[in-house]
Amino acid sequence: MRSWLFAPGDSEKKMTKAADGAADIVLLDLEDSVMPEGKPAARELVRQFLESRDDRQRLWVRVNPLSSGEIENDLDAIMAARPGGIMLPKAEGRADVEALDTLLTKAEAASGIAEGSTKVAALVTETAKAMFHCGDYEGAPRLVAMSWGAEDLSSALGARVQHREDGSYMPMYEMARNFCLLGAVTAGVVPIETVMPEFRDLDKLSARADMVRGQGFRGMLAIHPAQVDPINTAFTPSAEEIAHARAIVQAFADNPGAGTVGLNGAMVDIPHLKLAQKLLAEAGE
Repeated sequence: MRSWLFAPGDSEKKMTKAADGAADIVLLDLEDSVMPEGKPAARELVRQFLESRDDRQRLWVRVNPLSSGEIENDLDAIMAARPGGIMLPKAEGRADVEALDTLLTKAEAASGIAEGSTKVAALVTETAKAMFHCGDYEGAPRLVAMSWGAEDLSSALGARVQHREDGSYMPMYEMARNFCLLGAVTAGVVPIETVMPEFRDLDKLSARADMVRGQGFRGMLAIHPAQVDPINTAFTPSAEEIAHARAIVQAFADNPGAGTVGLNGAMVDIPHLKLAQKLLAEAGE
């Protein structure tokens, strides 16, 4: 779940290009990238596209929000084609994920899909109300990932400025990022960084992906196929990181019962061991 690439649900060409690339998850979008009058046709196009693919486990659909009056139509159109998961935008707390679970259970039954097999990711900071509920998602059914959004939050607030002069986020959006991370860790799901709209600046993208991975995020949303490779690289443990993690684990194995051990002139303790074990798990070891 390193790279999550959006593709407009009203463009077969763009969905094909996204799905034929290296993104871990492709998000076929029925929400923001499709105008209201185009949604019925987009639903049918997404259904047909899903049915044409053998890799549907990595093909997810971003549906419209619960408050839109469109989500039932989205699910009725696409669920028989068995998408790998659903992204819920503008989620405002655990109750929204539970409401989606109810809809999905009904749709799965109607389509002969095993109950509970459709995974869910939630965008959790896109409204002012949502910001107060980022810590509510523990135990939410089907939920495997949480991400955040600056653009919709900015619109909700009537805010014209998102960034400082150096390009970093203003405090409101840093708070949204932090709330998402804290909420995802509390819920035991994967925290995913939001998009970077400047899709041609891949150096800036790499730097940002490295930064947020260092903070605890485990993946990032993308809006252009060119962003996928830098994101995958940033969220893949390097050979040096793996070697260091192995050395920490071995140091504790060589000193059973020790709470701290010396390694390369530094003291490492149990939190370092847990981080090393987590990194090795991410690397498949």
